[in-house]
Amino acid sequence: MNYKMDNTTIDLNEYNRLIQENNDLKQKNKELEEHLKKYTNSKSHVKYYENNADVVKERAKIYMTKVKEQNPEKLKEWRHTAYLKRKAKLQQENSPSENH
Repeated sequence: MNYKMDNTTIDLNEYNRLIQENNDLKQKNKELEEHLKKYTNSKSHVKYYENNADVVKERAKIYMTKVKEQNPEKLKEWRHTAYLKRKAKLQQENSPSENH
């Protein structure tokens, strides 16, 4: 059975297939979002950090030392990006106050 809408012929089977595919993708998306929640900042991550803040900071310090030795250009890139973000934030904060 074919339907004609706005000069376009749509097959009913094709339409049903697309609806089913859309529903399947929505379900898959929901499943992936649930799975992702385990890896984002949940209460358990916050609790772990509170209990092991020194360990986390020490690991970060070791990582930064390793980056300094192995890839100093990457460190320069990070610092430059941080500088540009700070500069943009300051300009954004100053510009509304100038308008008043």
